[in-house]
Amino acid sequence: MLAAAPLLLVLLLLPLLARLWRRGAAPLEPAGRAVLITGCDSGFGHLLALRLHRLGFTVFAGCLCPGGEGARRLQREASADRLRVLRLDVTRDCDVLAAKELVLSHLPERGFWGLVNNAGISTFGETGWLSMDKYEKFADVNLLGSIRTTLAFLPLLRKYKGRIVFMSSIIAYFTLGNGIYSMTKAAIEKFCDGLRLEMKKFGVQVCIIQPGNYARSTKIQPPVSAEEIWNELSEEEKAVYNMEYVQERANYFNSILSKGSTNGNEVVDAMVDALTSPVPKARYMVAKLQEKALVFVCALFPTVVMDSVLSYALSK
Repeated sequence: MLAAAPLLLVLLLLPLLARLWRRGAAPLEPAGRAVLITGCDSGFGHLLALRLHRLGFTVFAGCLCPGGEGARRLQREASADRLRVLRLDVTRDCDVLAAKELVLSHLPERGFWGLVNNAGISTFGETGWLSMDKYEKFADVNLLGSIRTTLAFLPLLRKYKGRIVFMSSIIAYFTLGNGIYSMTKAAIEKFCDGLRLEMKKFGVQVCIIQPGNYARSTKIQPPVSAEEIWNELSEEEKAVYNMEYVQERANYFNSILSKGSTNGNEVVDAMVDALTSPVPKARYMVAKLQEKALVFVCALFPTVVMDSVLSYALSK
């Protein structure tokens, strides 16, 4: 056992040394490379589209509302020859195929470099409070939407040995009142883990971005209303819960939202590194120390410890 220790140490250090060596490689030249980003109406996608445009990439900014304020702002602040706004509802096959045709017809000389699966939605509510329609909608946007765009653009990414970036969250490790969102993020991470290994032989890098609480930056989750939640509950759920409990849960969740970071550029920095670094990370966790500690507990400690920590947090 002791004789094998040096060999084990060498095997552990080799990937790190290789990474450090490749860090010295020539930086990526953005000019002439195309990137498609979903969910550019606001939040991280919007910020990333402008950042990549400034760096010299050709950007295809997918927006759910191409006539909305977010899309118009992109068109005002970027040159039309290198940033194109397109309608892209990731739940619709026709939109994804149309986006692919547009990219192919305007592909720059160095080809298709990156796909950023950023589109997503969030909500609050305990398991029985949400209808099956909501579960299907969340799965279609947060999970199947990313898979749908990935499958469509995979041939181009393999051809040009590009990058795929997925927007996840530290909520993939635990949940505090938004289990449906946590469920979809955990599922997309497992999809990425398999895809990352499969794409290595083609030279395609797959990266996951795991932000902490950036609710105030993205507006993905507006403050929740206890009255609206109560009015949407079925009679069976109202017989189990009372309005006071719903109000307490809503207040707790809104207090979490109010503590979110307003500096979305921290997350965009990680997304840019995933697209441009000679040696991108498999996962970029962009979170406060307290949030990282919670992830550490949930990932490495027994479930009974995780449940105790989260139960304590909910009780507060």
